[in-house]
Amino acid sequence: MILRVDTAALTLTADGVTTPCRIGRSGPVAADAKREGDGHTPLGRWALREVLLRPDRGLAVPVPRKAGALPWRWLTPDDGWSDDPADPAYNRPVKHPHAFSAEQLWRDDGLYDVIIPLGYNDDPPVPHRGSAIFLHCTAPAHPVTAGCVAVDRDALLILLPFLGPDDWIDIA
Repeated sequence: MILRVDTAALTLTADGVTTPCRIGRSGPVAADAKREGDGHTPLGRWALREVLLRPDRGLAVPVPRKAGALPWRWLTPDDGWSDDPADPAYNRPVKHPHAFSAEQLWRDDGLYDVIIPLGYNDDPPVPHRGSAIFLHCTAPAHPVTAGCVAVDRDALLILLPFLGPDDWIDIA
């Protein structure tokens, strides 16, 4: 399945169903122009890597509706994602405390109840090109993201069983 993000209409479409989405506060940008901390969402087609779920939010383990479901794991309070270009683990999951700057994935605002890391700048990560580009949940206090794509949690949960490692998100 290909998830299509229309950055002008602020919609995500999957299997013929369209839902509102949010993107980076600075709007979309060509992937080669993306920089760490710029608030842009990178344009392009990105693989879906895995699913990260908060175990304390009443979420069920995704039951695959097709062969080859995305791998998943429960988040823990010490989970983070390196956003420091000087870190050898840049744009990779890490555990807190961490010697370098790293985003905290265990959040109280609901944004990261469900996270799907996208295959942007990860094979291999290039320092300063941007990190932690996810598909994640929206939250009322966050009308934009820091560069990710966000959709309503219920819409994301409906999608999970249909997503596999051969699927993509196309941000245009």
